[in-house]
Amino acid sequence: MTNKDYSFISERVYEACGIVLSEQKKDMVYARISRRLRKLGLSSFSEYISYLNNNESVEFGEFINAITTNLTSFFRETHHFDFLKKTAVPEILSRHKSDHRVRIWSAGCSLGMEPYSIAICLDKLIPSNWDFKILATDLDTNVLESGREAIYEGGQVSGLSDAQLKKYFLKDGSAKRYKAKPYLKQNISFKQLNLLKEWPIKGPFDVIFCRNVIIYFDHETKVKLFNRYANLLAPGGYLILGHSESMGRENLQFKGLGQNVYQKIAQ
Repeated sequence: MTNKDYSFISERVYEACGIVLSEQKKDMVYARISRRLRKLGLSSFSEYISYLNNNESVEFGEFINAITTNLTSFFRETHHFDFLKKTAVPEILSRHKSDHRVRIWSAGCSLGMEPYSIAICLDKLIPSNWDFKILATDLDTNVLESGREAIYEGGQVSGLSDAQLKKYFLKDGSAKRYKAKPYLKQNISFKQLNLLKEWPIKGPFDVIFCRNVIIYFDHETKVKLFNRYANLLAPGGYLILGHSESMGRENLQFKGLGQNVYQKIAQ
């Protein structure tokens, strides 16, 4: 992979989804695009770039899927789910005692562990007769399909207790795999979404999880995203970021509550 190849790949990724690929990411990009070369029977990166340019409608989605990172687990950063259960939910229930409408968005949902963790966390806390929905979005179409199927290998469910596995999943004993029960999936919708494009989404949301996503964006893109999230959050709603992410002090629409949780300031 020449410097010219890498520059082209970096520019296309940034234009498409705002992800910044530094020189430190070169080995990672090499490994991931190499898989596409092998699958397509191509012998060089320049040959792949030509193929991508000539077959964009078919290959570009696979190209972006190859680059994006999908490291995830059930109840990752457990303090966020403790906050959701102990602090956010009582406020949400009070705010919606008239309309009974609750909306939560998992932006960058990857393989689905985050939205399913949210559903488990809120099970029995949101009344069953309320209009409760979780929107789960990601750029990567492959992981979205995995999220919809909700079939996980034994090592992928390590964040769940035995009681949770028994209640919310069906076990395939021979294959040591677990499939989410329809009961767990009923309030979750998986949709493909590029955060830098149009959002065909109706708010307001009570909570937006956007964890370990903005770390890949430059400052200008982050600021734009924070403003767009603020526009879709209900007054007093929460934006939850990942452990290595933070919001600059120049954003006056949110106040920090600690542990990467931000609350939209009611105007």
